[in-house]
Amino acid sequence: MGQVLLKERIRSTPASAKLTRRIARELPEALVPQRVDLPLGHILEGDCIEAMRRLPTASVDMVFADPPYNLQLGGDLARPDGSHVDAVTNDWDKFDSFAAYDAFTRAWLTEARRVLKPNGSLWVIGSYHNIFRVGAILQDLGFWILNDIVWRKANPMPNFKGTRFTNAHETLIWASMGEKAKYTFNYNAMKTLNDELQMRSDWVLPICNGAERLKKGGTKVHPTQKPEALLYRVMLATTNTGDVVLDPFFGTGTTGAVAKRLGRNWIGCEQQADYREAAMERIEMALPLDESALKTMQSKRAAPKVAFGTLVETGWIAPGTMVQDKKGRYRAVVRADGSLQVDDLNGSIHGVGAKLQGAPSCNGWTFWHLQHEGEVKPLDAVRQLYLLATED
Repeated sequence: MGQVLLKERIRSTPASAKLTRRIARELPEALVPQRVDLPLGHILEGDCIEAMRRLPTASVDMVFADPPYNLQLGGDLARPDGSHVDAVTNDWDKFDSFAAYDAFTRAWLTEARRVLKPNGSLWVIGSYHNIFRVGAILQDLGFWILNDIVWRKANPMPNFKGTRFTNAHETLIWASMGEKAKYTFNYNAMKTLNDELQMRSDWVLPICNGAERLKKGGTKVHPTQKPEALLYRVMLATTNTGDVVLDPFFGTGTTGAVAKRLGRNWIGCEQQADYREAAMERIEMALPLDESALKTMQSKRAAPKVAFGTLVETGWIAPGTMVQDKKGRYRAVVRADGSLQVDDLNGSIHGVGAKLQGAPSCNGWTFWHLQHEGEVKPLDAVRQLYLLATED
């Protein structure tokens, strides 16, 4: 894609047409691939490895993969009352050996890495049967593990035999393209989602059941359908509106349904026709969120810069306003230039706060409070109201 941009840049320069044509001719054809439209909103049929090979290099922002777990189940499972347990016995989860599974894993991860942008990221979910093998292979291929997330199931299936601990969690690996690679992480959105506490790496979410569970004739359409809440958190945390999310093991379309809700683009790969049919029906019914609802808390680096003096000069905070810390220990008056005055001490909201506390630094936006609309609010609350009122 970089070479395409280079060619576009050549066309847009004020150089003579003759020089432009000569430079374009000298570029090897292999280095100037034609722009390929992505099959956004489509499920690619057939083997996922072959399907991904049809996608252009460095074209997607995130890959979410829920590959076969290679459960290696021996015989049927039964409850104590003799009833049958609906477990994963499908052919797509069967491999002749660990070596065969590893070869399959390496092949699809290689294609996933090829189609990811340099600042893209990979998510893969699994159980103890496969996740450690997948993790080792993705590291071998150059991915850099950022987190392993424990999805602790609020309502796990019980262990009927009573011979092991109940399997109450699955593991997700989140990885970037390399140790120094950039990637998307919407930290503030996750903190807001978690009641202003840092989002931890253990997530308590229920398994897919109730109305969300797709059934046909009273039978589950897919044995390992993931809950939308899980994909919602993954996408909200590590993608942005308009990003392209690829799911090589699309199943019944949880990734596509959540992507549509959150304003992301999606591409799926799925070889089972009945899964594809169920997925498209489900996605067509999914309702996208209103554009205003899609706005998430920005990172501090991305947030617009607003000086305290701007709030003073625009009349949001009038000169002469009294401000205080939350506990009422210190009081200061706002001056016309946006500084604070406390007796013979004056300076910025940050500097005065630090000096009063004998601290090396202070975040004046959260330290100082004022009466606003009948409530005591931190200065940052007024700043956020200003930003909302002035955004385009």
